[in-house]
Amino acid sequence: MFSELEQKVLSHIDQESIIQMSKDVISISSPTGKELEIGLYMKKTFKEMGLSVSWQEVEEGRANVIAMFEGSGDGKSLMFNGHMDTSYTGHESHLTGIGYKPYPVIKDDVIYGLGIYNMKGALVCYTHALKAVIAAGVKLSGDVMIAAVVGEIEKTQWGDEFVGKEYRGYGAGAHYMVSHGIVPDMCILGEPTDMKVVLGHYGSLWARISTRGPFMHTGFSMGRQHENSIRRMRDVIDAVLAWSSEWETKAAYGNKKGIVNMGGVKGGWAWRASRTPERCDLYLDVRVPPTISMSKARREVGNLVRCLQEQHPDYGIDFETYVSSPGAEISEKHEMVQAIDKCHKKVTGSLPERDTVLWGSDASVMTRYGIETVNYGPSSGERKAEGEKVAIKTLMDITRVYALAILEICNPV
Repeated sequence: MFSELEQKVLSHIDQESIIQMSKDVISISSPTGKELEIGLYMKKTFKEMGLSVSWQEVEEGRANVIAMFEGSGDGKSLMFNGHMDTSYTGHESHLTGIGYKPYPVIKDDVIYGLGIYNMKGALVCYTHALKAVIAAGVKLSGDVMIAAVVGEIEKTQWGDEFVGKEYRGYGAGAHYMVSHGIVPDMCILGEPTDMKVVLGHYGSLWARISTRGPFMHTGFSMGRQHENSIRRMRDVIDAVLAWSSEWETKAAYGNKKGIVNMGGVKGGWAWRASRTPERCDLYLDVRVPPTISMSKARREVGNLVRCLQEQHPDYGIDFETYVSSPGAEISEKHEMVQAIDKCHKKVTGSLPERDTVLWGSDASVMTRYGIETVNYGPSSGERKAEGEKVAIKTLMDITRVYALAILEICNPV
């Protein structure tokens, strides 16, 4: 099944080394905005491999780390891209599972720990795949890059309250990377796909819709309670729910329906419930397929709001959009997808499944710069109360696939 060269490369993939690096990266706390320590770890790892390394300071205390294994210049360049920031800090009181903490735990041949699933496990696999190619003495026509980037997690600054590095996600690192000269021919993103090939994913539009009402003491609100901005928001929510049902059909893509999430409501003060709030805000996450432009999606939300304004002219309704992250897709016939198929089958004995997902990734950024990108990465089932986890076998298998894909795409000389 494997050629002599492939067997030689695969022989250099060491399970204990993969486990150790997985434990290392889990143990380095790196929520969005605090990626410096893990960046330094990745830089040291890449340097020890003999790679040339670019340190891109995105802002103070945050840097992308891009490693390069140079080919002869006659082939296409392949990037493996992964974000270093984690979805959570590890201190959230409502997330008690062992996989939501920055402490590695191995149980029943599964590694638990914050970030191993999204997506430090992929960074481990990239590193060991390329390390095996180098250890085997392989020379390539094309370049291989590993990009460890900051600020991918779905979060953003908003208003005067939510500002600072910890809110600068949603592709901040990837945007900086591609706008500062790092542009490969193609890219594999090892987001947690359960080793499925994700040919397309949704984008996201975040919107605020607000209602307004008079600020007054409870004692003077008799007969005017219907003017309360929170009560007025109830009419808005009813309209959004009806609109969401329509969006499910309009935004259907692949094997998924469109979806609108009510991500937050803000109005009034818990410490002063004796006053009516002058404003109530509703925050929406509208998932947008790559077949619908972000401008069109914004117009759809705007039309909903204008309809509400006409129905309720005294509600003071307004809106804004404050995230626009397009969806991304890739052809099943792309050479990178074909290479993954071939290598996955060699390793596992069967072709990888296909999927369309509602979550987004840095493919949203990469494809806008003409860098064809596919999501294909290690995870082992859905996250449940126990938190993030990946089976050791999955990490090993996908490292093997990545290593073979390097040979397939970048052509040994």
